[in-house]
Amino acid sequence: MPSDCISYQESGYFTPLIVDYLNQSTAVQSLYNNYPDFEGFKAQISEKKQHFSASTRAVLVDELKKQYKQLNAPESIKNIELLAHENTFTITTGHQLNLFTGPLYFLYKIISAINLCQELKEQFPAQNFVPIYWMATEDHDFEEISFFNYQGKKIRWNKEASGPVGRLSTHGLEKVYQVFAQEIGQGQNAQQIKKWFHEAYLNHNNLADATRYLAHQIFGKYGLVILDADCASLKQLFVPYAQKELLEQPTNRQVSDTNLKLKNYLVQVNPRAINLFYLEDDLRERIVLEGGIYKIHETNISFTKEEILEELKNHPEKFSPNVLLRPLYEEVILPNLCYIGGGGELAYWLQLKSNFEAFGVPFPILLLRNSVLLATEKQAQKADKLALTWQDLFQKQNDLIHLKTIAISEFPIELSIQKDYLRTQFHYLYQLAKKTDTSFTGAVKAQEAKQIKGLEQLEKRLLKAQKRKHKDQLDRVVALQNELFPNKGLQERQTNFSEFYIAYGDALITELIGRLDPLSHNFTILKLV
Repeated sequence: MPSDCISYQESGYFTPLIVDYLNQSTAVQSLYNNYPDFEGFKAQISEKKQHFSASTRAVLVDELKKQYKQLNAPESIKNIELLAHENTFTITTGHQLNLFTGPLYFLYKIISAINLCQELKEQFPAQNFVPIYWMATEDHDFEEISFFNYQGKKIRWNKEASGPVGRLSTHGLEKVYQVFAQEIGQGQNAQQIKKWFHEAYLNHNNLADATRYLAHQIFGKYGLVILDADCASLKQLFVPYAQKELLEQPTNRQVSDTNLKLKNYLVQVNPRAINLFYLEDDLRERIVLEGGIYKIHETNISFTKEEILEELKNHPEKFSPNVLLRPLYEEVILPNLCYIGGGGELAYWLQLKSNFEAFGVPFPILLLRNSVLLATEKQAQKADKLALTWQDLFQKQNDLIHLKTIAISEFPIELSIQKDYLRTQFHYLYQLAKKTDTSFTGAVKAQEAKQIKGLEQLEKRLLKAQKRKHKDQLDRVVALQNELFPNKGLQERQTNFSEFYIAYGDALITELIGRLDPLSHNFTILKLV
């Protein structure tokens, strides 16, 4: 196959907003600070250094050491200790606590962060760069994270759940383990997968600890630092910002104004009056202000202004930023240069720059994570035999069948030559009508439309006939595309890493880390041997 990548812009899987961001279009330049290239990182380092204190570093390092107490993690601990120094910066990606990592792009986010740190170290040797995986422990959408797909089957954790997912008990995952273990068989790599699942979910009490263990097993040797920001010490650093949100509600104003600039795009998130939740073990509900009283939505809990400020001061861990304030929280507690996310994530980050300015916090560089299509050698050979390029396979299926039918037909299906000839003849008739009787023009126009439509109907019938004639070959095209794009969507959003790990083991991770370039704007096709 002629290419092992396709540009994000040409892949057809990114929105106009993200395409314009990648192209640095003037329409979106006011929505971001520095662009993800080496010049941008140089400027970001300078800006962040001026706005991040030694005292915040000390709190961060102390909290991370506590979170890593139970892990044998020499590479990660080394990076945590580096965070105490003013020349150390982070590159952050975040993800939900999906059961057994969820879809493949969990890996691609983290690999993008690891690889970017390595590239930045080469470019700026006087600085240190630490990859951070921010666990979305305060999220409360259990339904989204309660399953993963294996060989087209949903492996689901059936459980009633409320409150922040990171605090959820792992009780009940024994049954999920038994179902999964039966599915994957007995090979050496399958045994490793079983061990990881068993150790993560059956030997840890909550979902945050289980996810930290699992992510560390896969990426710990690369120095990945995994952060759970659902803790009092880090929330204490965020108190001034949470207080400003409670009293002045700047986020609603700033994001609403930015959304007006995005009127030509799909707006990802709309702000609320107060963009904070109130948090307990089994509760995560919105804080709303009604008649001067702060109420916790759908509960009987309420506070006066003085009472909620006292609660914030004494129990900062009970205040949880929503999707629009979580980025601010991240940038307050981390010496961060860059956030790496998918297209949907970057779309809402692009709503936030003016809000960061209102809070006086530097806005980070935004980088689209690596995207990958994994193909086996057998699939690559099939594509070669079918004369398919990667660009072909990224087409919508109906378009692919149409184009492939035209390509393999023994004669032209499109009657464009005949249509052009017909239009030339009617041009003569139009000229004739002008010279004789202009009322004749309407009749000429109607006849032209009728005959063009007739040719179009013939095209459709020819196409249909050729599809029947070449059905076997077209069925093979469809079957291959369905293998590579399950449910007619991106593989990375459907398939769990275990399917490929069972076949390729640790080589899957090392190959991805070796091949992916975080600063290229290309969808990588990785042929696994």
